[in-house]
Amino acid sequence: MVVAGEDVLVVLTEAAAAVRATLDALDDWGPAGTRPGQYRSDLVADEAVLSEESGSHDAERDVVVVVDPVDGSTNAARGVPWFATSLCALDRDGALAALVVNQATGEHFGAVRGGGAWRLAGERSGGAGGGRVLLRPSGAASLGSSLVLLSGYPSRHLGWKQFRALGAAALDLCAVAAGVADAYVDCSRDAHGAWDYLGGYLVCLEAGAAMADGDGRELVVRSYAERRTPLAAATSGLLDEVRAALTASAPKKG
Repeated sequence: MVVAGEDVLVVLTEAAAAVRATLDALDDWGPAGTRPGQYRSDLVADEAVLSEESGSHDAERDVVVVVDPVDGSTNAARGVPWFATSLCALDRDGALAALVVNQATGEHFGAVRGGGAWRLAGERSGGAGGGRVLLRPSGAASLGSSLVLLSGYPSRHLGWKQFRALGAAALDLCAVAAGVADAYVDCSRDAHGAWDYLGGYLVCLEAGAAMADGDGRELVVRSYAERRTPLAAATSGLLDEVRAALTASAPKKG
């Protein structure tokens, strides 16, 4: 069965809107008291989709949608306007279509394999509507002149010019795709599941940014249990420099 990426994108958009409607009805955004790091927003958003919070559902289907209903739930609970619903549809050839929606602003980032990546301003951020704006990374080629987004913190300075730690991997990756930041570095080592980064992964690739796992593994996975160390950069040369710096900063084994 051949599934068109744009058709899948319509479904992803409807799913993100369903999450937003659920969040709009939420009065308490605090910890859920279920497991560490899980918030009430995670649970109510999960009622609208099958996702990170509820585990894997028939991962062997021809098309599987990997969902994080609230990426950056701590930000959401604290009122930091940097949290998102991230969705990525996978077919047998890899990532097919992706949508990352900043649920605080309504800003949409989308991508279809072979069709480029785009941004659509949201009404919550004062957007006036209009069509898609194609994304392009900054073109930065040197770590020493780059603004880097971090998840976690390395054991030593990696050589960046400036850094920010914003707390939502999917949106961080979209920021690299859009040229807002020059690179994204996961310093936590194997802390991210596929739901955290796959939406931003396809947006980055279709925008022309470079992505890799810190240990050289495949990023597109369907397993709920597997974890990765996603890295992204405006150019392949900058990505190589980021990977080398991160490897050099890792604690020595033995």
